[in-house]
Amino acid sequence: MNRDMYRFTDAHAAPEPAFPSLAETVQFARTRGTPTVRDVLARSVQNAVVAIQPRCGVGGHAEMRQLLRALDTGARPDVLTLTIDSHTRLNRFAHAARLAGTDPSMLNGYPLVAHGWQRGRELVESVSAPVEIRHGSPDARLLFNVAVAAGATSFEGGGISYNLPYCKNVPLAHSLACWREVDAMTGDLRRAGLTLDRELFGTLTGVLTPPSISLAIGVIEAALAAAEGVGCLSLSYPQGGHLAQDVAALRAIPVLAERYLPADVEVYPVLHEFMGVFPGRRAHAEQLIFYGALTARLGGAAKLVTKTYQEALGVPDAQANIDGMRLAAVANSPLLDFVTVDTERVEEELDWLLAEVDDLVAPVLGAADPARAVTAAFADGTLDIPFSASRYARGDVLPCRDASGAIRYAVAGALPLSPAAVDRHRISLGLADGPHSMRTLVDRVTHDINHFLHLFKEIEP
Repeated sequence: MNRDMYRFTDAHAAPEPAFPSLAETVQFARTRGTPTVRDVLARSVQNAVVAIQPRCGVGGHAEMRQLLRALDTGARPDVLTLTIDSHTRLNRFAHAARLAGTDPSMLNGYPLVAHGWQRGRELVESVSAPVEIRHGSPDARLLFNVAVAAGATSFEGGGISYNLPYCKNVPLAHSLACWREVDAMTGDLRRAGLTLDRELFGTLTGVLTPPSISLAIGVIEAALAAAEGVGCLSLSYPQGGHLAQDVAALRAIPVLAERYLPADVEVYPVLHEFMGVFPGRRAHAEQLIFYGALTARLGGAAKLVTKTYQEALGVPDAQANIDGMRLAAVANSPLLDFVTVDTERVEEELDWLLAEVDDLVAPVLGAADPARAVTAAFADGTLDIPFSASRYARGDVLPCRDASGAIRYAVAGALPLSPAAVDRHRISLGLADGPHSMRTLVDRVTHDINHFLHLFKEIEP
């Protein structure tokens, strides 16, 4: 690749490999006989079906190849995943390499930097579906370079969503600067003839995520990426479990893209199946998986990232992943055209949700320097993420579920939401009659985190 693509320097990094040229990398991705992730997303929208993608990642190269091939042949997913290990995510490349060479079973994902782009290509060439890199790194510059050279055509993350939910002490300004380089390199690839998909991780902590926060962070990261030349963006949203609210959130994504992003940027809605506490019993877990797939269909998602019936038990095996994908794919059946959602309820949620996202993002994206405005907003709490691990997010927001299961703001902190929006949330939660003790709210949050366990009566109320 062109050396300008490799701006990353780090004293803790492994020696930089000899990367292929930019032209050769683009040619490999475009001529290997399989679609790119962007091609899959565009086809999904055109055909009004939901593309299916699993999560998967193991430490050993042979084991990763075997797993990908098993998923590819067993369920024919539209997109496959390389989930990266936590040492690589934090740029502990030497430690990841040691474990890869001695005991790869100790890694919780695939150490792509340690294995190198040549081995990465072996994985990509072993399957028929295109590959996305999922990780969680606040500084993914070297990982991005290796991923692109390996032939991955989608790369997840952003300077907010891959920092504040995961890291305690990484300054937000640093992660935003690192991801600005990733987005600039993505723009370089686009100009060279390869439009890479950049997926933005709206799931955040995955714990009672208020829809307007998820979408606001996605829109802000999307605007920052588009400013660097990114031409294909997937805005992902985490299933909360309330059908009308989740459908409204997915339908909000193209509306927000039209409001805040350049017209030549392709934007695709993505749904992550429920990321919270999963039912332990297989029958209940599979009902939730299918419910998520129907939600994706009704919301117009271009892609669904699936779950398995083993979620509550640990890392799913290959067969559980295959079964989960097959079950989710049933939701694409034309026999289910009769399944609808309460349009009036969805429209009400959508109107409020769009207004809330506007309240959150307009001050930031209207600033002369949006990246600096993001840092300032998290410092003063006008942007926030509940249950964040980071000292750079205030964590003053407290969400709860209302009687219908929708996620609302019990405490909005310093978010610049309109008084009408705040009142609506508190009324919906039955909190309009005055302050409630923190103990009461904590007990309520704990109950709401276990929402589906209570629904399926796996635990007592």
